[in-house]
This record gives sequence, C-alpha cells and structure tokens, in this order.
Amino acid sequence: MNRTAVIIDAVRSPLGKGRRAKDGRPGGALSELHPVELLGQVMRALIDRNGIDPGQVDDVIVGCVSQVGEQSGPVGRWAWLGAGLPDHVPSTTVHRACGSSQQAADFAAQGIIAGVYDIVVVAGVESMSRIPMLSARIGQDPYGPSVSDRYAPGLVSQGVSAEIVAHRWKLDRQALDEYAARSHRCAAAADFSREIVPVTLPDGTTVAADETIRRGTTVEGLATLPSSFRTDELAARFPELSWKVTAGNSSQITDGAAAVLIMSAHCAERLGLQPRAAFRGFAVAGDDPVTMLTAPLPATEKVLARTGLTIDRIDHYEVNEAFASVPLAWRRHFAADLARLNPRGGAIALGHPLGASGARLLTSLVNGLEESGGRYGLQTVCEAGGMANATIIERI
Repeated sequence: MNRTAVIIDAVRSPLGKGRRAKDGRPGGALSELHPVELLGQVMRALIDRNGIDPGQVDDVIVGCVSQVGEQSGPVGRWAWLGAGLPDHVPSTTVHRACGSSQQAADFAAQGIIAGVYDIVVVAGVESMSRIPMLSARIGQDPYGPSVSDRYAPGLVSQGVSAEIVAHRWKLDRQALDEYAARSHRCAAAADFSREIVPVTLPDGTTVAADETIRRGTTVEGLATLPSSFRTDELAARFPELSWKVTAGNSSQITDGAAAVLIMSAHCAERLGLQPRAAFRGFAVAGDDPVTMLTAPLPATEKVLARTGLTIDRIDHYEVNEAFASVPLAWRRHFAADLARLNPRGGAIALGHPLGASGARLLTSLVNGLEESGGRYGLQTVCEAGGMANATIIERI
C-alpha cells in the first residue's frame, strides 16, 4: 500500500486588511466575519470542489496563533460544524506561532505516512481585525523569570529582531525597500484565481479578491516611511542598528484562512482523485530567540540534508516575508536564485494572517510549481521564539 502523503487540493480565502477604523471598530474587508465563519466557508469550498465524502475525513488539523476570544477553543471544530460538515469528524488546533498551519500540514502528512490517517483536512485561520496580535498575553509575562534571566537584558519584538538580521547580513534600507516593492509587483502580476475561494459576508456581499496588494508601490514611496520599531531605549541598547525596518518592508496585519486536502496516494487512487503534489521532506529547527527570525536557515539545511537535495534543485522557494530582511538573509545564506524566491509575492504584499500563513504559503507553492512546470518546492516560516519549519514538496 502506497503511504506517500499527497496534496489533492489547496485553497484560500481572499486576504483582507486587518486594520482598525478610526472609531475603534475593525475596518478590513473581512473584519465583520467571525473567524469560525471565515474558516468554515473555506473548508466547505475545499470539500465541495473535490467531491469527497466529508465523513471519510479522519481529522481536521488547524493552525491558529491567537487562541483567545472568538478564536478560543478548537476553532477548527467549530468551523467544521458551522459549515454543516459531519459531527463525527474530530479536530485539533496547533500553535507553532507563524508556522502553525505549516506544522499542521506536516503533522497530517506524517500521520498519513505512519498509517494513522488516510484523509486529513489541514487549515489555518487568523482574524487579526477581531483578535489583535498578542491578545493572549495582554498584561501577562509569557517568559517567566528563568528565561528572562537567561536572555537578559531581555527578549525583543520581532521587529527589532528584523533590524538585527538586516544589520548582521548587511542589508541596507534600499535593499529592503526594493524587495518590498518587488513583492507587490509579483503579487499584482500573479493569477490567484485557482486558489482563491469567494467568501460571503454577513450582509450577503461577496469578497473574491485580495484587499492587500498595493499595485502602485514604489521604492521611492517606501523610502519616505519612518522606522516602525525604534525607541530611545532600544537605540541605546543596540547602537549598531540603523533602524531601517518600516511598515512598508514588513508583512501586513491581515485576516484570512486557507485549507489543504491531504491523503495517502493509495486513498487518492481508490477515490479516483489526481494528486497535485507529494510531501518529500520535513524539518523543524530552533535558533537564538533574540535574533528570532534566523531559524529558517538551519531548518532549510536540515530538510535539504534529509532529502539529499541541493538548493539549486529547488524550483520554487516560499520563504515567509515576515520582514524583508528574512527572505533576503535566507537568499544570501544559500546563494539562492531571486527569481525562484516568492515569485508570486509574499506576506509584504498579500499579508500575514498568522495562523493561516503556513497553509497559504503551501497553496501558493503548489500553484506556483504548476504554473512554472517546476518539480520541487520548499517553504519555510520563521516563528516566534526563534523556531522554523521547512517542508519540501514535489509536483506530480
């Protein structure tokens, strides 16, 4: 029996701006939609367009970062039930920070390879309008005294870590802004029609296109934006930093959901379904939690070593654009081809709906390989705490 884990389909919602209107209420295109409804619609579309019996799904594994408020509890379970899908199918929620739904996909594929599952729906969701980032730790210390003592004078925000990465890899403001403008150009030129499923809002209107892409973005315009993370205290602590990370060369706060149908090759053959890609390798890694955003480097090295592949054999790289310095440092470390790096745009242009981003990247990777005719694709996501996932798939 062929236990290869294969991807049958991958879809996502349009991505909406996760912003706040001036009166304090959420203001993005998807902000009036409860995250359970957002995810449920994407799951339902995945099931319907592939014509499978949802009762045969063994598990629903969902990534979500801010698991509080409307995203608390098993958000995937409520989304599945809200979509009218069978109540005997279970669900669990994964938190590995920004790589949560990539980890969900890896867990699903590994379970299939191990013979625990035959069919899994993997998904991710984050409504950053309704559940602001870091909501789970408001007024709380997530580290404890031992971690704080070990990394004294203290851990820093990801934005400051992005500044450290830019400094360490000698990336100037021009390089960051040029990369950010490229992200918008690539996203504007991409055809997302096969992967986006329309979402219906409570008032009956439909959202069918990304709200986040700024087609007129220029390097000159980005150059006018101020530093987002500099404070006098941080400037004194890190006098070597030149404070070049801005809202324009960082990922956007976004609302969105994505879902992927994964099964064994044997099951796909039995059901008469044509796989689009197969999983070929997995890795996770940790790195310095102060620098925080560098773990994609050891994670990529591990997954390449495990698969026996070299970077030049990878046709498409999805390296999450948490900040422009992350994919640029990754590219420099591996001497990777810029044309293969996020060629359909990334989180700077499309947005970074935390828990959904891993599944969104996988969706873009599958579609991108099909568009280019490439064979191997790699995705990696930097994660809070100095961690990262890396996954390699092969187009079928």
